[in-house]
Amino acid sequence: MDEVLDAAEVVADSELEGAVVWLLRVVGIVLVLAGAGLWLLTEAGLLWLPALAMVAGAALIVVPGVLLELLELFG
Repeated sequence: MDEVLDAAEVVADSELEGAVVWLLRVVGIVLVLAGAGLWLLTEAGLLWLPALAMVAGAALIVVPGVLLELLELFG
């Protein structure tokens, strides 16, 4: 966990946090759309795979921005 916080601190200090956050948000949006596409357009018997992709995508949309705001607030 410390390594993740150290990496987030490096990104916050490099003044590229906006670009990194938006890059992760784009990856999250792609994951959500891929999960929805797998769920709606295929006849897969494994519904946990699209659900996992959509949850991971939602986490990538929300978590990086919140983490960087918390680092700015407390760091």
